[in-house]
Parts: sequence; structure tokens; C-alpha cells
Amino acid sequence: MAGDEIIQTDSAPAPVGAYPHARRHGDLLFLSGIGPRPAGGGDIPGVTLHDGGTVADYDIAAQCHAVFANVKAVLESAGAEWTDLLDVTVFLIDIPRDFSTFNRIYTEYFSADTGPCRTTVEINRLPTPIAIELKCIARAPQ
Repeated sequence: MAGDEIIQTDSAPAPVGAYPHARRHGDLLFLSGIGPRPAGGGDIPGVTLHDGGTVADYDIAAQCHAVFANVKAVLESAGAEWTDLLDVTVFLIDIPRDFSTFNRIYTEYFSADTGPCRTTVEINRLPTPIAIELKCIARAPQ
């Protein structure tokens, strides 16, 4: 489409499928789902795996900080800032276990009077052994 720009960056984890980190359309930036995996691969922060590769345990706090860092990396690669976020959809695999920790950490990054709109949903699983993923929309004037 005319005016669209695909955003890819080496400072965030590579997508696990055929999609970009983000797409700019006009003055809006649509980020694909971003999890806590580190850029360049490696172990997922806070995850302990069984020998068979299934998750034995995870630290949601470590994953929250990592996912926020990854979102920030994608925003910056598109010329946007943290304060440009307009809407965040949060996917958690275990709301009873993780929501209060996530919500506490969220307030370290955002305040109710200046932060983006937010929706939080629980899902059964994510495509990699992570406990959180964010889907974001930001303003990003060209």
C-alpha cells in the first residue's frame, strides 16, 4: 500500500513467523505481538525448562521487563517513543497467577493519566514458551 512502511530491527527478537516487527500506516504504528525473547536468540528471561523442553517454571516479572524492553526497541527503530503508545493489548497465559505482578510492573512504565489504553486477556498458550505477549498501537508521525 502507498504510504505503508515495514519496520524490522535487529534490536528486538526476530518474529517467529512471516510478519514484520511493525508496520507504519500514515501517522500510526502497528506492532506485531512482541514477547520477552531476547534479540538474537538465547534463553527466554525467567524460564526454566524440563529436559523435554516444556516449561517447568517462569518468572513473570523478568518476562514483563523483557517484553517492555523489546517493545521500546521496536518503537525506537521506527522513530517513536514510549510516550507515543496509544493502545496495548496484553496476553497472559495465567491471569490468576500473573496479573497482580504484571499490573504492578506496568505502573513502573505507565501512569493512568498519561499511559495508553489497555486490554488484558488470558490465553491458553503462546507460540513459544513465554507467559506474556504485547500487541501495541502507537502514533509515529512521518
